[in-house]
Amino acid sequence: MPPTLSPAVDAAVLADRRDRFLHQLGGAAAVIPAAPLVTHHADVEHAFRQNSDFWYLTGFDEPGAVALFLPHRPETRFVLFVQPRDPEAEVWNGFRWGCEGAVERFGACVAHPLAELAERLPGYLEGAEGIAFRIGRHPEVEPLVLRAWARQLDRAPRSGHAALGLVAPCPILHRLRLCKTPEELERMREAGRISAEAHELARQVARPGLSERQVQAVIEQHFLEQGARGPAYGSIVAGGDNACILHYTANDALLRDGDLLLIDAGCSLADYYNGDITRTFPVNGRFSSEQRALYELVLAAQEAAVAAVCPDATAEQVHDTAVRVLVEGLLELGLLRGSVEEVIEQRAFRHLYMHRTGHWLGLDVHDVGAYRLGEHPVALQPGMVLTVEPGLYVSDRLPVPEGQPEIEERWKGIGIRIEDDVAVTDHGHENLTAAALKAPAALER
Repeated sequence: MPPTLSPAVDAAVLADRRDRFLHQLGGAAAVIPAAPLVTHHADVEHAFRQNSDFWYLTGFDEPGAVALFLPHRPETRFVLFVQPRDPEAEVWNGFRWGCEGAVERFGACVAHPLAELAERLPGYLEGAEGIAFRIGRHPEVEPLVLRAWARQLDRAPRSGHAALGLVAPCPILHRLRLCKTPEELERMREAGRISAEAHELARQVARPGLSERQVQAVIEQHFLEQGARGPAYGSIVAGGDNACILHYTANDALLRDGDLLLIDAGCSLADYYNGDITRTFPVNGRFSSEQRALYELVLAAQEAAVAAVCPDATAEQVHDTAVRVLVEGLLELGLLRGSVEEVIEQRAFRHLYMHRTGHWLGLDVHDVGAYRLGEHPVALQPGMVLTVEPGLYVSDRLPVPEGQPEIEERWKGIGIRIEDDVAVTDHGHENLTAAALKAPAALER
């Protein structure tokens, strides 16, 4: 019986992706391996996570497979090498689709046992104008590709043809993945819905004396109950000063009365589309005056940055919008000194805000796609999805830049980040995670 978690990705959607990829390959043949199993300890593997490029083109969720895309062979332009059905192996490790399933369920023109890859690969690559393969990532497949190419080069004086070069398939694939189709956007809305619900549940249960890990459990339980694979990344549940550690994942402290709680968590769906939300709220249900002042400033920066998301804007403009609002507010609060332009030019705010305002989101949490093409920022286009997540982190961890005021004790230990997943639309943007509340009044009780 097929695994219940394995999603039935629409065959027509996958076929369209392959058509677009094959068209852009021109005369090159592409070799795209699946992810391998990775050992966690001794003979126990980590939970399997498919390679996103392989998944995008095949929807095949088993380790170790290899896909060939052969525009020079119209009759066999999509070939899969997979683990064959094996009842004894499946008793130990679960269901396999096998060669028959690779053709019938996943649309391969032909499928072979993985053990035949070394023998058959040279023949399939014969006649291609080039070979598209990512060097340095697939140690078991790479020698086979290089050997097949070397064989072509050795025979070129007699045969009169050989692949002219080895190129990376990533630029083509990542351009395709950067702009989401309507089907993908619908999946990301679902990831946003589940993730937002989990944040609302966490805020309802959080209270002084509870551990960060207990709040994490509430969040991740909801992910699983809603049919997601689980968290898209290590959930950050950071009370008080822990929120000033950007990638804090220990989640083992007790929540204290008077502190803020920063939660950065999102789910990954069965088909690997992800949510990524951050919310910050008072553990005891009431902001202090300093907490509220900084929270309202981060919220203003986040809302201004979200509003800046539209076609033909850039991710840099979104970031710059957030930075300007933060700097203006920090100057008013006395946490920075100087003019807005001087502080921004000198980056004198970096001890309080040290990261970018967002990243692409999709099959990967930090999704693929360029932010710049040479000297030019990439223009936002409908279908792109990015996070918008400014923050402020007030602590002694970084030195105060020369010429800036020392931080008063009343501000220290306050860490705030607010993050939403935002899709670019034809006329503006859509906030996919707006159901996670963030207005100060909604966070207090």
